[in-house]
Amino acid sequence: QVQLVESGGGLVQAGGSLRLSCAASGNTFRLNVMGWYRQAPGKQRELVATISSGGDPNYTDSVKGRFTISRDNAQKTVYLQMNSLKPEDTAVYYCNADIRVPPSYVVYNYWGQGTQVTVSS
Repeated sequence: QVQLVESGGGLVQAGGSLRLSCAASGNTFRLNVMGWYRQAPGKQRELVATISSGGDPNYTDSVKGRFTISRDNAQKTVYLQMNSLKPEDTAVYYCNADIRVPPSYVVYNYWGQGTQVTVSS
């Protein structure tokens, strides 16, 4: 069974940094696009950043220049380095991945359980 397990959330003051990690476990063949989403209280879940299997990143405008997404394909892990954090970055952050799974090798979409990031002013 494939799982995405996140870590690295917490409480930080405005201007601080956090690094999120998300590791895929289970019987995976290939991890395609991986990404991070977030959901603040009372708001819809929104895209933060994605990264292709080849390492090409994509960011939502509000985090450009502050957040960096990266991945380690050998470790089946995606990271989100968050710098210059603002109170409006407070949310539950979710890892997401498209994964090709044996034996059918069909691509399925998976979500992690979420990790809380709280930025105090």
